[in-house]
Amino acid sequence: MSDPSISIVVPVFNEEGAAADLAREIALVFEGWDCEIIFVDDASRDATLARLTAAKTALPNLRILRHQHNAGQSRAVRTGVLAARGAIIVTLDGDGQNDPVDAPRLVRRLMAGPPALGLVGGRRVARKDSAAKRWASRIGNGIRAMLLDDHADDTGCGLKAIRREVFLRLPYFDHVHRYLPAMVLREGYDTAFEDVGHRPRISGVSKYNNLGRAWVSIPDLVGVLWLKRRARNPGRFSEV
Repeated sequence: MSDPSISIVVPVFNEEGAAADLAREIALVFEGWDCEIIFVDDASRDATLARLTAAKTALPNLRILRHQHNAGQSRAVRTGVLAARGAIIVTLDGDGQNDPVDAPRLVRRLMAGPPALGLVGGRRVARKDSAAKRWASRIGNGIRAMLLDDHADDTGCGLKAIRREVFLRLPYFDHVHRYLPAMVLREGYDTAFEDVGHRPRISGVSKYNNLGRAWVSIPDLVGVLWLKRRARNPGRFSEV
């Protein structure tokens, strides 16, 4: 069998109330597309794996990967991308707040763009999070954008389309999923953004809080700034 063109990668941790329904939604949205759906269970302690496994019988293009130990969202995304067979990767958060219906639009823009377009990211409108979370994200995004000049105002949106070859060029570190636009630009590729919908969480609990996110963002920002400053981009190269 030939490899699919698109791989949808979804990291999940303790999302027994959302994961299986989200897998079915993605399958409907991408019906007729040449794609695979990869859920990466980051060592969930609830029934997430069991419910995904049960859903797999009706979803032949669903693949389920499972971490032995909990390693975080960025590592789960990387696990999925490493296992993916498609040239284009779509990522979504596993809590169901990203609306899969927006994903094909991001894919079409990436496919229609030049090879230099490495990533098309979602930009959430009418967010359904609490006011405190929205304000914290606005402040954090403002500081990050000012320091990194990554042309992004919502890197926390999990819905993104990225070329697999581009993703594999990026350095890996924990929480890198929040800095993908900056890392893509560092490698000399372009980025673009599209407005996407956002839905309320209907099950489970958020894996992040404002204080915890702020605590880890300081060393992350310092590290990303160092990576940017230590990059020497040769531009495009050719063989002669």
